[in-house]
Amino acid sequence: MIWWWKGRRVTAVVLPGLLAFTLLAAIAHGESVTLPGLVTPGGSLLFLMQLTPLIVTGTLAHSLAQRLPEAEDLSVRPVPLCDAALAFLTAGASASAAGVVGAVANSSTAFEAARNTLFLTGLMLLAGAVHPQAATVAPVAWVFIAAFAGYRDFQRPWPWAVTLHPAGYLPAFLFCLAVFLGGLIALRSNRRRPTS
Repeated sequence: MIWWWKGRRVTAVVLPGLLAFTLLAAIAHGESVTLPGLVTPGGSLLFLMQLTPLIVTGTLAHSLAQRLPEAEDLSVRPVPLCDAALAFLTAGASASAAGVVGAVANSSTAFEAARNTLFLTGLMLLAGAVHPQAATVAPVAWVFIAAFAGYRDFQRPWPWAVTLHPAGYLPAFLFCLAVFLGGLIALRSNRRRPTS
């Protein structure tokens, strides 16, 4: 499966993305900015750690979009399984790295980044199953819609804005995990048409 590893550009794209995510999580786990609220009169707080999962989803979406039609169109190749394994390991490694940063630095936002990475990766995979170009756009759109319209008032997110909830909020974690698993299933069962 060396052709798959090189074709998906794991060494050139995914591994540097994981490294960038880990470094940013270690450096900026407590940094935040206040954004104007579009729905509520107050502002909304956006932690930099709410943006860092986009590094993972962007690099993973780019990697999964790379194709080698001559090799992949053969039915004997387990390409969907390899792609699902890559998505699982990438999200798992980045969530683990954020969790380690959270434990070492006692940072709740790093734990939130770990959970949000699972959710946004699952969202990216689900969107990619619907339309390949939506894979990159969906997580970015979610983060910014949640940042501008996800709060009832300052520091109180709506239930649907799962990426804004505190790290220990179990319903948000379970929903994020369900979306991630749904994305893996969608990626695993998504059969690309053979090229003509």
